[in-house]
Amino acid sequence: MKLNINLILTSVTFFLSGCVTSTIENARDEITDSYNGEAVVVMAKSYHQGNETEADYINCIEKSLGNGRGALNVLPTQRFIDNLFPWFEPRTAPTNTKGLSELMSKMGVSKAIDTMGVRYIIWLDGDTERITQGGSLSCVAGPGGGGCFGFAWWQDDADYEASIWDLNSVRSAGTITADYSGTSFLPALVVPIPLIARTQAKACSGLTKQLKDFITNS
Repeated sequence: MKLNINLILTSVTFFLSGCVTSTIENARDEITDSYNGEAVVVMAKSYHQGNETEADYINCIEKSLGNGRGALNVLPTQRFIDNLFPWFEPRTAPTNTKGLSELMSKMGVSKAIDTMGVRYIIWLDGDTERITQGGSLSCVAGPGGGGCFGFAWWQDDADYEASIWDLNSVRSAGTITADYSGTSFLPALVVPIPLIARTQAKACSGLTKQLKDFITNS
């Protein structure tokens, strides 16, 4: 009886959370020194290219990096931008490490970064989008009541890339890519029961863990 109950609970948990698959790749360009609590800043890489990475995903990564196991010292993005105005505004921010090297040579930039204690810039790029959907769902109402009948499903893909710049060496430390695919279901027999795959939330959690491990050399 105990085994049967456990199987039932496992099945219910799986279906209520939808289905999410993931692929994460980690490419390190250089061996970084030991992490000693230096600050990190999270930036939207695609902002100045006209395809802004979702603000809620940026906020999720920033908050998650600063909390939980292996928490990092995260400097608020806007404070970093304001203290280095105008060099990290959307139209003037460096797009590669060559541009970063040129920026670091400008008067006052290196000193401002040292004052804030920033060691790493994490550039985020990507988005979450609906790639396919299907099924049919209809709802009716009448004098005797109403209800919904049918079955619908949809698939979301969350593809993100994090490029880590080391401001000490003024070079790229490496890149982490995260690809999450989630399928959600909406069966309805009178009452719809949404079984949502929280694809973007899973992508945030997975990428955050990899970033913490990367920076702390875990």
